[in-house]
Amino acid sequence: MMFPPLILGIALAAATADDPHPFPGRVSDWHGFVRHDFRVGGADAIVVEPPEPLPGRPWAWRGEFFGAFPNADLEPLRRGWHLAYLAVPDQFGSPRAMEHWETFYDVLVRDHGLSPKPALIGLSRGALYCMAWAAGHPDRTLLVYLDNGVCDFRSWPGGRPKGLGEGKGSPEEWSKLLRVYGFRDDEEAISSRLNPVDRLAPLADAGVPILLVYGDSDTVVPHRENSEVVFERYRALGGPVERIVKWGQDHHPHGLDDPEAIVEFFERVRRGG
Repeated sequence: MMFPPLILGIALAAATADDPHPFPGRVSDWHGFVRHDFRVGGADAIVVEPPEPLPGRPWAWRGEFFGAFPNADLEPLRRGWHLAYLAVPDQFGSPRAMEHWETFYDVLVRDHGLSPKPALIGLSRGALYCMAWAAGHPDRTLLVYLDNGVCDFRSWPGGRPKGLGEGKGSPEEWSKLLRVYGFRDDEEAISSRLNPVDRLAPLADAGVPILLVYGDSDTVVPHRENSEVVFERYRALGGPVERIVKWGQDHHPHGLDDPEAIVEFFERVRRGG
């Protein structure tokens, strides 16, 4: 029997969701969980499986620095969330990086049945990736958790060396950023509207919850130029935003000694609360 293409496509999608493909690649142990390392679109990918996936197969997507300060990754895994990461380093959330993310997202959702709305985890420069994805895909974003996140690349890697902020900055990383974004010069980068702080309206319109965790003594990614700007602008736009301030703390360590407040935020959003 021949089926119309639309009906056949729906049937295939349903079959994939009900019977997701197993993850490919090398299998290893990661903090007691099953880790899969494989390649997607020419980039190294990691997926860590929970012992018992929650209904709907929710997942958290690390923007950068997989394995660093992982307690807010491990606790969701214990509770049934998948964890995923795609290695496209030194891309600063650029359009080129987002092309790789598009491919990875399609594979995880289409082939492996993960939820169409991942939770995004952005530590430091990882925030540039997470916020670029969320701004471009608010309908494909469950929530955003940023920890001492870079929300304005003028602040970092710009900072003091470029006369753009109070932080230490990094001329080497600034040069990389100009190359991957295709900016002709500093002036084009400075005037760009691709910064997370300037792309909050789509997220607010979609009601994407944001959690900001940051130290108020961060000398690398100053909170007054990054997290606090996002907090104030997002709140003014009517977006749901929360913050946890780590008083007296610098850029490191990331996360919280007890990640329960972060995990509770994940679970509350997942349940629709």
